[in-house]
Amino acid sequence: MARVTLDNVTKRYEDVVAVDDMNLEIEDGEFVTFVGPSGCGKSTTMETIAGLTKPTEGTIHIGDTDVTTLPPKDRGVAMVFQNIALFPHMDVYDNISFGLRLRKYDTEVIDRRVERAADIVQLEGMLDRMPDEMSGGQRQRVAIARAIVREPDVFLMDEPLANLDAKLRVHMRTELQRLHKELETTIIYVTHDQAEAMTMSDRIAVINAGELQQIDPPLTCYNEPANRFVAGFIGSPSMNFVEGEVTADGLQTDNFDVEFDPTAISDVAVGDAVTMGVRPEDVHLADRAETLSSASAAVDATTDVLEPMGDEIFVYLRLDDSSSRTMDGEVATASNQLLMSVDPDAAIDEDEPVDVVLDRSKVHLFDVETGEAICHGLEAHEASPLAETETEGQR
Repeated sequence: MARVTLDNVTKRYEDVVAVDDMNLEIEDGEFVTFVGPSGCGKSTTMETIAGLTKPTEGTIHIGDTDVTTLPPKDRGVAMVFQNIALFPHMDVYDNISFGLRLRKYDTEVIDRRVERAADIVQLEGMLDRMPDEMSGGQRQRVAIARAIVREPDVFLMDEPLANLDAKLRVHMRTELQRLHKELETTIIYVTHDQAEAMTMSDRIAVINAGELQQIDPPLTCYNEPANRFVAGFIGSPSMNFVEGEVTADGLQTDNFDVEFDPTAISDVAVGDAVTMGVRPEDVHLADRAETLSSASAAVDATTDVLEPMGDEIFVYLRLDDSSSRTMDGEVATASNQLLMSVDPDAAIDEDEPVDVVLDRSKVHLFDVETGEAICHGLEAHEASPLAETETEGQR
C-alpha cells in the first residue's frame, strides 16, 4: 500500500490544458474515484500517476518516492484498462502470469501468486480456459487478476466496467468492493458513471475541465456539493436549478417564492441574484407537507411528463401556462420546470394541476457568477414575541 500525492500537476497539449494545477492526496488503502464528464481530464490525471504521460508541471509521489520522471515499471502500480486486452492465444493461467514470466520470477512464486489471484477474483477451475470461452465478466476478472499478481502498491483502474452490460456492471461493482476489502490496497478508479463512484468509493474526486471541483465522501458530495457543477453532476436525475433574487422574505423567482430568513445566511444580502437548487426527491406533493421538517409554501404546477421507474415515478412539472414544447420545437426552459420524484403508488396523471412543496432543509443556494455553494438548507423566519402574543390573543 502507498499514499499517492499530486502537487500542482498540470498537463498541457499545445494550447489545450488537460489537467490544471491538480493538488490531491490519496491515503494508504483508500478507494478514490475520479469522476466527471468525457474529456474532463480524469484519465489524463490517472495516466500521469501511472507514468504513461509525463506532466508538464508539478510532481507526483507514491509513498515517499518522487515518481514524476520514473518509468511505469518502477512505480509500483498496476493498471486495468477499459479494453481488457487479453492475449487470445493464451489460456487464463498464461494471461495472468505473463508479466511475472517476463520478469523471470521463479515458477513456484508464479504458481502461488496466480492461484491466490484466481481465488480472490473467483476464477478457480478456469485457469486452463481460453478467453473466447469466457463471458465478459470473467474476462474482466482475468484482467484484474493479471494486475493483482503484480502485488502493486497502487491499483489504477480506467473505466474497467464500461464495456459490460448493465447487470454485469452492477455485479462487478460488488466484486471490486470485495476485492478492495480483501487486498486493503490503494485503488484509484476512473469512471463517468456516478453510480459506480457513489457505491464503491471512500472518496470521490469530481473533475471538470481539468480542475478538481471537490474531493469528499460520496454522501458529502451529494448532500453538500461545493458548487453548482458538482450539484448538477452528482445525482441522477440531476438537481433542479432555478434563478432568483433574495428578498427580505426569502427567495423570489419568476414562478414561485420560497420563504426563509436571509439574515441567517452570512454570504447573502437582500437584492443578491442567486441560483436555487433542489433535488427531485425533495420536491413533494403538498399533501405531504406535514411530514416535512420545513416545508415551503405550496407552488402551483401542472404535471407534464411521467416516467415510471418501478420504485418511483419521475414527474416533470410545468410552473406556468407554457407547454413542454413550443410550436417552433423549442423545449421549455428549466426556469419554468421542476422535476419531482414520487412514490410508485401515487395517484397522479399527466396534464393534472397539482400543488407541490419544497423541503427547505434540503434546498441549496449557489452564487450566480462563480457557481460556488452559499448554503445547504434554508431556515424559516423566527416568529417575533409580538407575533406570538397576537396569535395567542386571537385564540
